Amino acid sequence: MRGRRPHLILLGIILVTLGVVVLLGVPGSPIHKKVTLGLDLQGGVEVILKAVPPKGQQVTPDGLQKSVEIMRSRVDKLGVSEPDVRKQDPDQIVIQLAGVHCLTCATQIIGSTAQLELYDLETSLLSPSIGAQGTAIPTTNLYALLSALKSKAKSGTPDTYYLFKGKRTYLYSGPYQTRQDAVAAEQRQSPDSKTKFPKGPFTVLAVPQHTVVITCSATDVVCPGPAQGGVASPPPKGSTFYYVFKHDLTKGVPQMTGKDINGGGTQSDFDTNGQPQVNLAFTHHGGTIFQKITRDEWLRGKIRNSPQHFAIVLDGDIKSFPQIDYTDSSLADGISGGSGRITGIGSIKESKDIALVLQTGALPYTFKTLARTDVSATLGKDSLNQAKLAALIGLAVVAVFLLLLYRFLGVVAVLGLGIYAAFLYGAILLFKVTMTLPGFAGLILTIGVAADANVVIFERIKEEVRAGKSVRAAIAAGYSKGFRTIIDANVVTAITAMILFAVATAQVKGFALMLLIGTAISMITAVAGTRAMLGLLAGFRWFDNPRFMGAHGQQSAKWLQIDFMKRRYLWFAISGAIIVIGVASLGAKGLNLGIDFKGGTQVTFKTPAFVSLSKIRNEADQIGQKDAVIQGRGTAHGDSYQNFQIRTKSLTAAEQNKLSSDLTDRYHAQSLGIQNVSSSFGSQIARLAIIAVLVSLVLIVIYIAVRFDFKFALPVIIALLHDLLITFGVYSLTGREVTTSTVAAVLTVLGYSIYDTIIIFDRIRENVPLMRRAPFAEIANISLWETIRRSLATTFITLLPVASLLAFGGATLKDFAFALMVGITSGAYSSIFIAAPLLTMWKEREPEYRRRIGHETKGDGTAALLAAEAAAAAQPEPALLPEALPGEPASSRSQAKRERRRQRRSTRPHGRAR
Repeated sequence: MRGRRPHLILLGIILVTLGVVVLLGVPGSPIHKKVTLGLDLQGGVEVILKAVPPKGQQVTPDGLQKSVEIMRSRVDKLGVSEPDVRKQDPDQIVIQLAGVHCLTCATQIIGSTAQLELYDLETSLLSPSIGAQGTAIPTTNLYALLSALKSKAKSGTPDTYYLFKGKRTYLYSGPYQTRQDAVAAEQRQSPDSKTKFPKGPFTVLAVPQHTVVITCSATDVVCPGPAQGGVASPPPKGSTFYYVFKHDLTKGVPQMTGKDINGGGTQSDFDTNGQPQVNLAFTHHGGTIFQKITRDEWLRGKIRNSPQHFAIVLDGDIKSFPQIDYTDSSLADGISGGSGRITGIGSIKESKDIALVLQTGALPYTFKTLARTDVSATLGKDSLNQAKLAALIGLAVVAVFLLLLYRFLGVVAVLGLGIYAAFLYGAILLFKVTMTLPGFAGLILTIGVAADANVVIFERIKEEVRAGKSVRAAIAAGYSKGFRTIIDANVVTAITAMILFAVATAQVKGFALMLLIGTAISMITAVAGTRAMLGLLAGFRWFDNPRFMGAHGQQSAKWLQIDFMKRRYLWFAISGAIIVIGVASLGAKGLNLGIDFKGGTQVTFKTPAFVSLSKIRNEADQIGQKDAVIQGRGTAHGDSYQNFQIRTKSLTAAEQNKLSSDLTDRYHAQSLGIQNVSSSFGSQIARLAIIAVLVSLVLIVIYIAVRFDFKFALPVIIALLHDLLITFGVYSLTGREVTTSTVAAVLTVLGYSIYDTIIIFDRIRENVPLMRRAPFAEIANISLWETIRRSLATTFITLLPVASLLAFGGATLKDFAFALMVGITSGAYSSIFIAAPLLTMWKEREPEYRRRIGHETKGDGTAALLAAEAAAAAQPEPALLPEALPGEPASSRSQAKRERRRQRRSTRPHGRAR
């Protein structure tokens, strides 16, 4: 009982955790959470923004593209998984968001220009916003403030205009870049329909040239102005303070701008009193200017005997105005170090929002919202239901396969997979993972990884049983030996996932997060969960039967024990031929890139009555839009909408006319609108994904070089490139459309290929010191014979849910599953037929292994020697044996150890010790 106690405690912890997971998923429980679905599975909100360029400038394609990249980065930092951000001709950006609870907050952050300016407050304020003593004078009456500047406004070309109504005290709207824009706004309704403006004429007042109006709103903690108890007061509730500042970049006002800020080092934080603040990191140039400003303010404060300030202004609003303490002599040379702080922030949320917009950089234009509407899922409920059905069927088939292959151990493996599925579901709920189709890709891969961890250990256990050990002893040795293999394979997979998550964006990040979570959980369920169950069962006599786990008989079938290394050039020739054909097709035909990569045409239309979205999708082929993305917009009645949009490949004028005609004839479409849209999978996402893959490959090479040998790393990378080339080549040959789902599938191939290769290399590494006189080709062959059942079983297990997707999924899921089928099959092939032979070729160049080449063909009894060494290799290392096994007497253990030592001595060459 003492030996079982740790296993009972571990199972107890697992059961308690399962109970928590159940509460997370049960509606009505105090900790209930819902699964967050992505835009492709549940729909979301669409916001259309219009770019408004600075005065005298125009919207350019480059500027709009930069805005798209900044907005996409901001959305990613908001935690919105896989947004759809794209350009819409000529000056609009469309953003579709899923799982956003505060849409107004999100759109404000996304569209915030993030123009940061730092002013030397006392020298930048203009009368009447500064008094004779050099103190700031705030006013809540902008009309009075601008009226005092009328004469100055007439002497130059004003920069901005404001529109007032009624008794010349009510600000109606503004600022505007021209007087014409302000006058035109008179005909529009108030931007805030709740505000009651008095009747009366409109008045337009200008802001003088090289002057700007800066605000400090009621939401700000402090504002420059009269002090109450030594603390500057905020404006009255519902009011805003206004100030006029100099603004002439040719004369160095403002003294610093956002260009002097290092966004990468800017972050939200807390001050010593626990109040929120934003830590600013300056560039080298910015740090020099900041030191000069603070040095000048210290000296001026010393002369005037009053503290001086600098104002931190974000998008025309004062966020903070720290003072320079002129009594502190340590500040005589200014503040150096290249950093600053924004203090006086009302909440941690506001500090995070400010940090976010500063981290992502300033938008080249301001943006105003043109429209905001609900949109349906890009895949639809049918695709979601098909994915769920395919996943359940895939899991069921995997369970049946494990039961047939491992008998009683299969029961334990199925229970372990059940625990894995529950934990993964709990993690998705707990971490609020947004589930999308790329997320399902990571989920499918982790199912294979979780099952493979059990396969690795169970194959080890069966090897130990065939070597003559009891089932109880075989379980202990199997877990001891298999654990190192699982660690290496999972660490490599986790490296890939972490780098992808840290560097990449959008769809790639969703895949990486699911892969990372699934890999971590699979380690817990395979190593801890199944080990605890087997540890409890190991104490029963009836369990000590090899037939319970299918361990009787030989390990590998005869037809699998072929000379893989001798036929290496045949395998290279087969792969080379496939790659050459694929590359030729890529050169001639290229890839059939979808609208996610190339952009296309968007058609919007309205129907007189509500029409089922699924009906239009099912009839898409009849209107020539088989691969188009079709969404409903606005109010929905179940699955029916009146407003729709179709995003498809770029259409010619004739194709647009035909589509319009088909929509009118079939659905009586009205209000047809046609626009060009850019790709949603932009160059930034592709670039970051490539960088992430390259960085992860470098780290993998370093890890393998440390854990194995540098020569082990090169075949892993070549095998990976082999799989990617074959996958892209097959896509080119078949002409299938490449979408963002294809990217997720390719990343799945990357993870699986590396994982499978590491498993085989781990066995080769283990056999090298055990087979001291064997040629490396023989070591590789025997290692493959010992692991090929595992490789084939894992590949088959991983392909089962993929095949389920291919059989039961919709059109989009079928394309996704096809890429997985090609990549996983190629990954299994390359691990056996490419990576291992390449490793053999490079290792045989070493002097030690060069001397051994040819021994197996001399007919001098070396073959028998190699067989004996292979048998010795199957024996467990004494250091890996546990000190005690549940229910096994000490005398039996000592006798077993003596017997194993005797067997090893008898199998060594000439009876010599190693």
